[in-house]
Order: sequence, then structure tokens, then C-alpha cells
Amino acid sequence: MNKNLLLTAIFATVISLLSLSACCSNNQQVTSKVKPGIEVLRDRNFDILKGKRVGLITNPTGVDSHLKSTIDILHEAEDIELVALFAPEHGVRGDVYAGDHVDNTVDPRTGVPMYSIFGKTRKPTPEMLENVDVIVYDIQDIGCRSYTFISTMGMGMIAAAENNKEFVVLDRPNPLGGNRIEGNLAEDGYISFVSQFKIPYLYGQTPGELAIMLNEEGMLGEKCQLTVIPMEGWTRNMTWDETGLEWIPASPHIPYPQSAIYYPVTGILGELYFINMGVGYPLPFQTIGAPWFNADSLATNLNALNLPGVLFRPIHYKPYYSTSKGELCGGVQIYITEYEKARLTEIQFYVMQVVKEMYPHRDIFKEAPQNRFQMFDKVCGTNFIREKFSETYRWADVKEYFEKDEDAYRQLSSKYYLYK
Repeated sequence: MNKNLLLTAIFATVISLLSLSACCSNNQQVTSKVKPGIEVLRDRNFDILKGKRVGLITNPTGVDSHLKSTIDILHEAEDIELVALFAPEHGVRGDVYAGDHVDNTVDPRTGVPMYSIFGKTRKPTPEMLENVDVIVYDIQDIGCRSYTFISTMGMGMIAAAENNKEFVVLDRPNPLGGNRIEGNLAEDGYISFVSQFKIPYLYGQTPGELAIMLNEEGMLGEKCQLTVIPMEGWTRNMTWDETGLEWIPASPHIPYPQSAIYYPVTGILGELYFINMGVGYPLPFQTIGAPWFNADSLATNLNALNLPGVLFRPIHYKPYYSTSKGELCGGVQIYITEYEKARLTEIQFYVMQVVKEMYPHRDIFKEAPQNRFQMFDKVCGTNFIREKFSETYRWADVKEYFEKDEDAYRQLSSKYYLYK
């Protein structure tokens, strides 16, 4: 090893050790600050489930602070009979790839029947619920409308109402905090499993708060018999790193808590499958790249916008899979430097604006696969954003429309807040 390489290796090792030390120190400061709903329920000796047959909607994120699965906790609890598991996208044990069909089977660890509610069936059927008294929901969400777990929760609530079953939400933190609301409400004609409810793209509520609002505001039709087990120790200004809880990957492409923050930064653009946004590389949703981008120029032009709370660094990388697989991409890595100031969702539209200025002969909405437009519109909750933006590629032309519902929604949703 030559001298320069040796010095580089020593420097990298020192930085890694310092980072690890700081990480451990921070973890010690916030350990066990927040107690999720499953632990609060256990502290109450499972009072509301005693003597009942339980059907559980969960996935690998449903754990206590010691990483024990809610499946196993309820299976072992006295005077509770866990009779059914309901598998959302990715499956109960997280063994199904994003978007793939989930099969009916039996959980090998507990022997409890497991029913798919991601596939042809999106809500528990009367047959699935025949021997169930109460449906329990325990899944870590990421605070974004297009992430399908809240859709699963809502469909479970509808099934509970239709079949006269109780519904219990074991509450968990919103990793984006409880104050971030961004985006227009989903509109008629664009309601789908990635925009199931007329809520903003980022809605600033915990699963429990959202469930209460959906139920009380009649957004699901007939009201269900709903109980929410709140967390202890969570406040609205907390992001994930302040909770003291370990992060379980919410899906294969949300492996880290910061992934939940970057998902709304590039996820809408990613629906076009035209530009890589870090999927297929170790930075999911944190990069924007394409083989035809000049990384340095793109970073310079984006930084020149002086967007609040965000910086861009030039990067070159080859995605292992997904868009531009195996091709050397130039692009930018996105850094949220001041979380409270940054408007997460609009960043990708500024990226598209700058790309069009740099490469006027390229047109994302003409070159992207036509069959992706429908999904783009569903995620946006409207076709207006795509159609108006593609006229001039200026975010200013759609900004007012995108933000038009935020204040009213904040006022509505705040009536159902469980936390200060």
C-alpha cells in the first residue's frame, strides 16, 4: 500500500470510529424515550383483548422496543387467541418483494393461518373474519399517502364495520414528525391503493390519529368500532431519530429511517421509471441520476436555486438494478440540511425544471413509458399536476395548486390529534 492510500485508510478509519462513537452516544441519550402502542397494551395486560379471538394485520415493523414481534407477543399472551394473520404488501414476515402477490399460507413460527390482503383481495373477507372478534393493526408507517400501509388500515376498518368486528390500532410514530403537511388532497377519479383517501401527500398524523379522523369524518362509509392505543412519550415535533426506537425496514427500499424522509423527495418522479432515484443503489430515494446527466453542472444549477434546507452534491454511480441498471449515471445526491425549512415533495419538481433547462431536447413526459403516466397521476392524486407542469416545466405554475388544501387539512386533522 502506498503512502497516500495508507493515509486515506487511516483517515477513513478514524472518521468511522468517531461517527460510531457519536451514534452510540446519541442512542444512549434517547433510549426508550417513546413507548409504542404494543408496549402500552402489554402494560395494560392486554385488557381490551382478553377472552377474544384476534386477527392481526402486521409486518416486520410490528415489534416492541426490544424487537420482539407483535405476532409472538399476542400469540404468547394469556387469555388471547391469535386466530388469523393478515398480510399487507411485502408479507407478514417481510418475505415478498414490492408489488408482488402475497399468498395465503400458514405462519411457520406460530402455525396461525395467514391471509393475503395484497393481491386480488385488499381487505379481509367475511370468510377470513368468521372466527375473529377483533382486528388489530400494528404497522410502522412513513407518513406518505402513496405508501400502501395506511390504505391497508383503512380497508381493514371498512371490513370491521361491514362484519361487525372491533378494530384496534396500536399506534406508532410518524417518522416525518406530526407537523409536516404537503400536497393537494387526492381527487375523485384518482382514488387508488396509492391514494386511498382524500388527504395530502404528506399528512402529518400517526396511524392512530389518521384512523380516528377517517372514522369520525365518514371517509370510510359506515363507522367501525375503533379503539386506538396511543404511544407514550411521543410529541409532534419528533422525527424518528428522537424516538429512541430501532428502525425496522418498512419495505426493501426504506431500509433506514432517513429513507422515509427522502421517499417523498423523489418518489413521485420515480414512478415514471425514466430517471434513477437511488433505487438499485445503496441510497434509495436520495439521488437523481441518468447516463446523460452532467453531475457537476446539475449540482451547480440546483444549488443556484437556493432551496431552503437542501443541498445537492455531484455523484456518479451504477445502479445494480432498476432504472439505468448497469449504466454509469451522473447526477446528484440530495441532502436535507435543515429539515424544518425544507419542502420535501417539491424538490423533485425543481429537479425536473432544471433538467429541462439543461437539456431542452429531452422531455421526461414524452420519453417516459406512457403506461407510467397513470401511476404518476394516482400518486399525485390528480392529473392536473402532470398536465400543467409539462406545459412549461416550471414549478411555479403548479405550486399554488399543490399547496391549496394544506391549511384546511391542518385545521381538520388537528381536531383528532392525540399528541401535542
